[in-house]
Amino acid sequence: MNENVWSGAWVAERLGVRIVGEGLPGLVGMAVRRNPRRAHLLVSTVLGKHVPTDPRVVYGAGIRLGGLVRARLDGDDAIVLGYAETATALGHSVADALAGAYYLHSTRRPVPGFTPYGAFEEEHSHATSHLMLPADPAMLDRDVPLVLVDDELSTGRTVLNTIEALHAVRPRGHYVVAALVDLRGEADWARMRELEARLGARIETVALAAGRVELPDDILDAGRALVDELEQHGGQAVPGESHPVMRADLMWPEDLPDGGRHGFLPEHRARLEKELPAMAERVADLVEGRRVLVLGFEELMYAPLRLAEALADALPDVDVRYSTTTRSPVLAVDEPGYAIRTRLVFPAHDDPADGPGDRYAYNVAGGGFDAIVLMVDDAGDTEALSGGLLERLAQLAPVVLAAVPSYRGEPAP
Repeated sequence: MNENVWSGAWVAERLGVRIVGEGLPGLVGMAVRRNPRRAHLLVSTVLGKHVPTDPRVVYGAGIRLGGLVRARLDGDDAIVLGYAETATALGHSVADALAGAYYLHSTRRPVPGFTPYGAFEEEHSHATSHLMLPADPAMLDRDVPLVLVDDELSTGRTVLNTIEALHAVRPRGHYVVAALVDLRGEADWARMRELEARLGARIETVALAAGRVELPDDILDAGRALVDELEQHGGQAVPGESHPVMRADLMWPEDLPDGGRHGFLPEHRARLEKELPAMAERVADLVEGRRVLVLGFEELMYAPLRLAEALADALPDVDVRYSTTTRSPVLAVDEPGYAIRTRLVFPAHDDPADGPGDRYAYNVAGGGFDAIVLMVDDAGDTEALSGGLLERLAQLAPVVLAAVPSYRGEPAP
């Protein structure tokens, strides 16, 4: 895959989309999707969702964003909320930059025994409903700033919906919205200022880069026509020979949350930092080759990211990359200048609330990986995984499966 061509050039040429803003092309490429609300998809080059990326680059982007947030706060005590599924690790990383922050990410996976603290809608998404399922709701009731983290602000409607919903439950005086890229227009900013005045709260925003996306008037019709054309010869990967699948026991502590679905405390962060080097060594003993991918699983992004970073430290002569699977359907086109070159399609394997359906892994096939480390939680370690994603990955390279325990604690009464 030619990395010297901007990964948004192909879409820009065919749909007439323009990205305007200093630094934006270095942070995003573009792809096409079938969506009645939006024809194009901005694909982050530093998020580690659709594009296998050096984990140190991914984590570093989150830490840098967290530094911008810290400059807007009086201290490190804050509540950080990340958005499922794409920004769960990004929000974690921002919280890491605020050593005293409590972290929670929204989820699309209902969990028995947990009563949602709040729910909100992501209006342009293919899967719109978000839940917040804190083990201890009192952590959200504290009078500290609330930081909302997403990978992209296109209109800002999602964060405004969130702020309004949470403010109705527990009013507070300070919100900070953080994103890798901020693409809002004047009307979007005016909408935020109106909400700020109506709630009597301060709402600030920070981003690594800002600008705008310029769209032609016929973008939705042109996008539909292009989708129809592309679906006839898309970039679905061709199966190959079967490689072995091994299991790695990370010895993940039962009392350490696998992520922020039910809350992640500063002491959890310190515990994970202590355990990561040994976990990485256990994986390093099972992989061979010069190029290794650590692949996460939908909302489970942070633990695989940190494992990939630790693995890169343990194997300094190996090119370690990181990405995750996703629910988001995107068209693949194996052309230079297009962000999604290949895709693997496989069935859902975690008994999702929205029922069975396809899931995707992008830019994994054709990535030249000598080994793939797949990290899932035990809710996703099912027969459907073995007959689906694992089988597809094993057609590309030897696979090491590392399953971590889902949250084992009890919700607060």
